[in-house]
Amino acid sequence: MVDLKQLAEAVISGNAPRAKELTQQAIKEKLPVQRILDEGLIAGMAEVGERFKKNIFYVPEMLIAARAMNQSMELLQSLMVKEGVKPVGTVVLGTVKGDLHDIGKNLVGMMMKGGGFKVVDLGVDVPPEKFVAAVKENKAELIGLSALLTTTMIGMKDVLEALKKDGVRSKVKTMIGGAPITQKYADEIGADGFAPDAASAVEEARKLLRV
Repeated sequence: MVDLKQLAEAVISGNAPRAKELTQQAIKEKLPVQRILDEGLIAGMAEVGERFKKNIFYVPEMLIAARAMNQSMELLQSLMVKEGVKPVGTVVLGTVKGDLHDIGKNLVGMMMKGGGFKVVDLGVDVPPEKFVAAVKENKAELIGLSALLTTTMIGMKDVLEALKKDGVRSKVKTMIGGAPITQKYADEIGADGFAPDAASAVEEARKLLRV
C-alpha cells in the first residue's frame, strides 16, 4: 500500500515525478481523495512553510515544492469533484492597481493551494471594483492584497473602501502583505490581517476564517 508520508516527502523535496507516481498509486488503490490531500500534499506543503519560516528553505525551494504539489493536485481534480471534496475556503488574490509585481502574490497563491484553499488569482494592477466583483462572483471569504511599492500601498485602502461602499465589507476578511507592508499599516487602514511572508499567509488565513 502507498505510504502517504513518502508523498509528503516528495513534495517537500520538490520531486514532481515521484509525487505524481505516488499520487497515481494512491488513486489506483482507491484511497479517499481527502486523505491523499491531508496526509500527502497538504502535510508536505505545511512542512515546506515551516522550513521557510526557519530559513531552512528559501523562495527557490518553495517554488519547486509548489510545482510538485500542483502537478499531483491536477491528477486529483476530477476525483475531488466526484467525491465532493470542498476547499477550506475561497481566497481572491491580486496585486493592487498601479503595481505590476507578482512573485510574492504567486508564492502566496501556491502556498494557499497547498493549504487546501481555492485560489482565485486576479493577477496584477487590479482595480478595486474588480476585487469587489470577484468576491461576489466566487462567494469568497477572504481577499489577499499585495503591493511591493510604497506608492501603490494606498491601493489597499481603496479596495477596503470599495468593499464598504458596495456593502460587502462585512462578508469578507481582508489580508494584506508585501515588502513595505506592516502590521501597523494593516491596523491603520482597517485590514483584518497581515502576513509578512507566503508561509505565514496560510496560517493567517486559517486564523481569520477559523478553519
